[in-house]
Amino acid sequence: MCGIAGFIGNIPIDDDRVRQTLGLMNNRGPDHQEYVTYNDGDLLVTLLHSRLSIIDLDDRANQPLTIEDCTLVFNGEIYNYVELRKHLKDKGVVFKTQSDTEVLLQSYLLYGEDCVKDFEGMWSFALYDRRKQRIILSRDRFGEKPLYFLRTSSGIYFGSEVKFIRALSGIKLKINKRHLYRYLVNGYKSLYKTTDTFFEGIEELPYATNMTIDTGLTIKKIRYWESVCAIKKMKREEAIEGFKHYLLESIKLRLRADVPMAFCLSGGVDSSAITSIAVKEFNYDVHSFSIIDSDERYNEYDNIKATIDDLECKNTIIQIPQEGFFNRLEKLIEYRDAPIYTISYYIHSFLSESIASQGYRVVASGTGADELVTGYYDHFNLHLYEMRNHPDYLQYLNDWRENTGKFVRNPYLKNPELYFENTGIRDHIYLNNDVFAGYLKEDFKEEFIENKYCDLLLRNRMLNELFHEAVPPILHEDDLNSMMFSIENRSPYLDSRLFKFSYSIPDEHLINDGYGKYILREAVKGVLNEPVRTDRRKKGFNASIHSLVNLEQDYNRDYLLADSPIYELLNREKIEAVIRDKPSENSFSKFLFYFINAKVFLELFN
Repeated sequence: MCGIAGFIGNIPIDDDRVRQTLGLMNNRGPDHQEYVTYNDGDLLVTLLHSRLSIIDLDDRANQPLTIEDCTLVFNGEIYNYVELRKHLKDKGVVFKTQSDTEVLLQSYLLYGEDCVKDFEGMWSFALYDRRKQRIILSRDRFGEKPLYFLRTSSGIYFGSEVKFIRALSGIKLKINKRHLYRYLVNGYKSLYKTTDTFFEGIEELPYATNMTIDTGLTIKKIRYWESVCAIKKMKREEAIEGFKHYLLESIKLRLRADVPMAFCLSGGVDSSAITSIAVKEFNYDVHSFSIIDSDERYNEYDNIKATIDDLECKNTIIQIPQEGFFNRLEKLIEYRDAPIYTISYYIHSFLSESIASQGYRVVASGTGADELVTGYYDHFNLHLYEMRNHPDYLQYLNDWRENTGKFVRNPYLKNPELYFENTGIRDHIYLNNDVFAGYLKEDFKEEFIENKYCDLLLRNRMLNELFHEAVPPILHEDDLNSMMFSIENRSPYLDSRLFKFSYSIPDEHLINDGYGKYILREAVKGVLNEPVRTDRRKKGFNASIHSLVNLEQDYNRDYLLADSPIYELLNREKIEAVIRDKPSENSFSKFLFYFINAKVFLELFN
């Protein structure tokens, strides 16, 4: 896991800017930093790399890596590099390192940019091919690793973080006010509905995309992988066994590292399953890390303890502190070049900090399971709609009433047959956004939109969550929180083969006996302890804003209501009323978090 940056264009990059950029890249790669510059006629190319050593710790694996006339800077891991290396050796390729970086570059030399189709992993890379005088930028299938770029009249800048582009270009970036409105009113699930970022002109390379830039600075984007929902006829037992097979294969690959790995452990099935599989199936010496919130709505201590006791693994528990909230928030936002997307990832930063303090450089997390085999409360409503003509429909409905319904807080989702009345209803996703829009000084309204992937309502909704709503913000925050503390984050559920199998499972098998994620729960039966495996509650890795900061204290209120650029956008009196009234709804807690983040962000970058 590393940091990359660079430029292709027709002007030289000042050495001071290069050195400044490398300095900013230190968190992403404290082990080695280097850059190369090429002057090929009218074309100037600069590539920067900052390394966090995970695989082949020797200096021979440092980057930029040049073989023949091709130079690579790479951020990520190609998990199946062992198998690819064997294949390449059979083709006559001679290796000088044990790194996945060399496997990537040798694969390109043999197969061209289509080589990425064979990779199982997470990556963003820039590869300069001097023979063809072009740069190829590439991003992995699920967008786990970030890559931003900026087009200018003199060339194109790119980097793992916005600050790298700002430093390398020397350009003062202007805040994208509309994107800030989108964040405040519609929340984090709206942030990847468009190509906007928090700065005008900054673009993010889409997931599963290769982008080539030639001597004329012409950009060409190619989507090299498409997500496909292809349901197959299979029995429930086949679905369970198939899912288990691909999950174990994914975890096995993601345990590959030349340094020890830590595990994020919440009270939910997703992370608990990964941790339990690592111990019981692969005999991995697990050290898990957990966050505890005193708010009973989010406290998962009992489930966490059940897993720790069952596995007899080492565990570090972190309590959420209230002191120092604003100072920490400012540091996190400054590092991100953006507001923090969710309350969860302010909390998650303590987890990353603790993991790093105990010497770990790699961590596994449970991102993506809900989007593979269901898990969110609206999935139950969608599933009931899909099962409306199924002979067991009344049993599915009764299971919901007996189990899921009692935990649902969202007013829309309390109606189990919500989608029978209107298949297009999505009001529960941008809950109370009309109220929040009323806090703005300007009119802002953006209707909910979603992509069409397939005709199945449930699966189409899950695919939108995976590629546009829930997972992209999580991956963005996972990357920044981990890299701020020089840690690599791995997500075993985001595996292309596991994805393909999951989206072949018939809908009827996804929810059963009132259990979401039924396939995952059954796949880890006998591996994951029963209290966690059979817990129906969906707490999520979350917290209330009131667990983080005491808004009843005068000095906290004074800070939030003091003169600030935020009040050029928002009505101060309305914000004061929200803080004073302390509404209990979760949507208002989220809004207050968004407001505080937007305030700090504007004060730092305006």
